[in-house]
Amino acid sequence: MTRAFPWFAARSLREQRLILVMLALLAVTVTWAGIIRPVGDALSSAQERQADAVTRLGETRAQVEAVRTAQALHGPALAGTLADTVRARADAAGFTLASLDPQADDRVHVTLSSARPGVLVAWLARLERAGVLIDSTRMTDNGDRTVSADLVLKAQGR
Repeated sequence: MTRAFPWFAARSLREQRLILVMLALLAVTVTWAGIIRPVGDALSSAQERQADAVTRLGETRAQVEAVRTAQALHGPALAGTLADTVRARADAAGFTLASLDPQADDRVHVTLSSARPGVLVAWLARLERAGVLIDSTRMTDNGDRTVSADLVLKAQGR
């Protein structure tokens, strides 16, 4: 610094003013590029992340509410056991069950050897409205406009 001041003092007034303007512009540029712009970018990024987080929070709350509503609607209580309910509803719909085997966890395995697809799907929809859910299903085309079905059903809310 002690060598810079005599050097600066040896310059003409015009050169001194130009050097001061250059140093002021350098200070402004360093302040803008080193402080203002990074802070502005960080703030903008933080605002975007916050907006995304608020959106995700709203979606999550809506999904949680939907799950709570679904859990609150356990469906109507079954009149008897799950196997008895499925057998009675299959008989009422005109289906002949090839097998109906109760399984653990309040599930039944049902096999139908022949059913029309539209009627079978409508029957399954009625079962769901009655509180019997489809855990898994496999339908195979019989080649005569009917399907065979292998179903695992469970009571809603269990």
